[in-house]
Amino acid sequence: MHRRIRSSAVVVALTAVATLLASCGGSAEQDQQGESITFWTPQSTPERVAAQEAVAARFTEESGIAVDVVPLAAADQDQALVTGAASGEVPDVILAGASQITSWQAQGLLDTDVVQLAMDALDPATFNQNALGAVTVQGEEGAAGGTVAAVPSDGWVHLIAYRTDLLEEAGVEVPTTVPELAEAATTVKEELDVTGIALGTQSGTASGTEGIESIFQSAGCQLVSDGEVTIDAPECTEAARHFKELRDSSVAGDYDVESARAAYMGGDAAMLLFSTHILDELANLDEAVPPSCDQCADDPAFLAENSGFITVLEPSSGSSSDTAQSPAQFGATLAYAVPAHADSEAARQYIEYVMSEGYADTLAVATEGRLPLRTGTPESPTEYLDAWGDLGFGPKVESSVAEVYGDDLVTAMGDGMAAVSRWGQGTPDATLAGLVATQGTLAQQLDPLYRGTDPAEVTQQMAAEVTALQQDQ
Repeated sequence: MHRRIRSSAVVVALTAVATLLASCGGSAEQDQQGESITFWTPQSTPERVAAQEAVAARFTEESGIAVDVVPLAAADQDQALVTGAASGEVPDVILAGASQITSWQAQGLLDTDVVQLAMDALDPATFNQNALGAVTVQGEEGAAGGTVAAVPSDGWVHLIAYRTDLLEEAGVEVPTTVPELAEAATTVKEELDVTGIALGTQSGTASGTEGIESIFQSAGCQLVSDGEVTIDAPECTEAARHFKELRDSSVAGDYDVESARAAYMGGDAAMLLFSTHILDELANLDEAVPPSCDQCADDPAFLAENSGFITVLEPSSGSSSDTAQSPAQFGATLAYAVPAHADSEAARQYIEYVMSEGYADTLAVATEGRLPLRTGTPESPTEYLDAWGDLGFGPKVESSVAEVYGDDLVTAMGDGMAAVSRWGQGTPDATLAGLVATQGTLAQQLDPLYRGTDPAEVTQQMAAEVTALQQDQ
């Protein structure tokens, strides 16, 4: 049975930080009526807010604690939390990205003691360890001395969708590594004269930045390690060479994220690097992005029925980096943080509820983009991953992932989420990695790569640019 909990609702936008902060902590009248907490969430569309409010209402029924769900984008969260901390008006729980959380912890804005209590109750061993590491601020003693700053909740991961019929026609095996992926894409183009793989490759753009980090990480390349810039390491140079091969497999020039998706949806690409948000679109469950391939006119389910998915690419052998031996997939994770001076006890109860009894309904707020970072309980290790597979997904919420793609994909998605990693996360190098991503430092070097500059020279220039940023910090 899959849940269909997305209903339409009109949500009043809270645009002024002053108004936002005034809602934090509740009024004297609210205190007399019963305890209440404020929850900030980046899941801000009307339908998603309504779904989160429904989860909060069920929590209130059980606990007697009212929850004010406040939609707030990440950038606005940053500004409002700093302002609120100065005035003493803060929310009680915030759902936020890992990089935000570690930054807030570094500024002394979070209550980590209550987070540890929640983690102890939920059992850290039931969580995605990469996601847990991303919100663990390391101490001088390394991982053992780290402080868990938030409770990991959910996220999405890059995967590779591939046309089973086109790969078979081209005589190509399903790739398992970046070198195999580049070879497969090249062969498809040569044999079928269609794009081998569509992904973000535009030089100097956010899509190019995302494409680089995704492919380079999967190839075992690290941007920086223990403060040392390593983007010019041999595995990174090989990654750059393969990235050019992937880009050159296009018969239609460079793509951004949207045009890459359109190429696969239109039947013009044999493979696609995209986030898990593609799952509902391939299944014709999102009217805004319908399949448009020639076969799709008569059979809207054609792409879903003829697509397979690679959720984890194994790192290539021979890497010089120890950490590169573990798969690393580009993605994003969210976690629950508690600001300093919040109602910590009520916040703890809410977090424990949405990570246990209310977890499946919380993931159902946006199933295809909210994969569980807690896969189960000690007694039932895959309980929440299995529940996710049975949730309705896409705007239509008519079918579940398990119904459309099978239970094997649900398991594979768990493997993909277990490999989610971002350069620098959970380490002192996170700030530098963030600057490199936001400034598009690496994508600025794509044009020389495409023009035929030796990949070793390209990665050396990348390293020089990253080092310059590091020195300017």
